Amino acid sequence: MTYYIRPYHRMLRHIEAAQENNAYALPVDIRDEGESFTLTAVVPGLKAEDLNIQVLDDVLRIEGEYQTSDGEHLLRELPAGKFVRTLRLPSELDPNKAEARIKDGILTLSLPKAESAKPKTIKVAVK
Repeated sequence: MTYYIRPYHRMLRHIEAAQENNAYALPVDIRDEGESFTLTAVVPGLKAEDLNIQVLDDVLRIEGEYQTSDGEHLLRELPAGKFVRTLRLPSELDPNKAEARIKDGILTLSLPKAESAKPKTIKVAVK
């Protein structure tokens, strides 16, 4: 199993870039499962219709918005407002077979690799 981890200093630049666009950078975990990638993100209080997920070649984009509550807060730590995350994965994806589900505030994406990105076995003919 392979984990893709973004170094801390690079993550800070990504978060700063997202904040410049008034968007929250959605933190994610990604695992390489061989035939597919599995992405996990914490999205408390969101439903499927609150998310926009797009796949193009090897690029994944997740957009959404947390509802903001009006009024005064003594302490505010929950995410609020828009978020966006664009990731380039190490191989092309098959968007027709991608699946997304939300359960208990956890978004799980199954992103199968495209056939062109999978290794091919070539049999050698013996003469």
